[in-house]
Amino acid sequence: MANTDLLNTPLLWINKYLQSELSDSLGYVTPFFPPSPFNLDDLTEKWMVLNNVNTPVSNGVACTWDRLVKMNKGKFPHIKSEQILYYFYGLGEDSIPTMIQTQEAVLRLLDRADESAEELNAWCANRKIRLDDGSTVDNMFLFHNFKVYQLEETRDIIDFGTARTYGGNKIIIDFEYHQDQDLTNHNWAPEARLSNANKIII
Repeated sequence: MANTDLLNTPLLWINKYLQSELSDSLGYVTPFFPPSPFNLDDLTEKWMVLNNVNTPVSNGVACTWDRLVKMNKGKFPHIKSEQILYYFYGLGEDSIPTMIQTQEAVLRLLDRADESAEELNAWCANRKIRLDDGSTVDNMFLFHNFKVYQLEETRDIIDFGTARTYGGNKIIIDFEYHQDQDLTNHNWAPEARLSNANKIII
């Protein structure tokens, strides 16, 4: 299966890119979590491996994400348009300046339309991603364009009953891409017509 693994998605590559670039520019690890329940307080007691180094996540930023597929308003089926909803949580005592820095870093990385897409494509071309089962996959997507939207609401500081404080902010990213033909069922062929007596019963 390898590169055609169903876990090899455009969002996987965008998340890894953001995680790597935020770590380089801000100096702290940013774990990304799918939209499932998790306990932020427990997260601060855990470690994460980034670039083969165990890194504490008691400070910095954690992120949850959700993938939203947009309706294709054009007639060409192979240009895909999607949105990512990110929710960044600032961890530690400096959560407010941390959130300001993170927000600005994401804007600078991905709010430059086709220039951001070109940078991401170049980054992906030199990398493979290791999946949870140990297999590695290549990038199977060519990104065309990115736009970043900042929602007008900002989470207040939340008291989780600990000495830590948390801040949060939502960011929406619009992007367009097309995928490698191996992911498009390009070799489809119609089944041979069966006689009435030989039709498959389902």
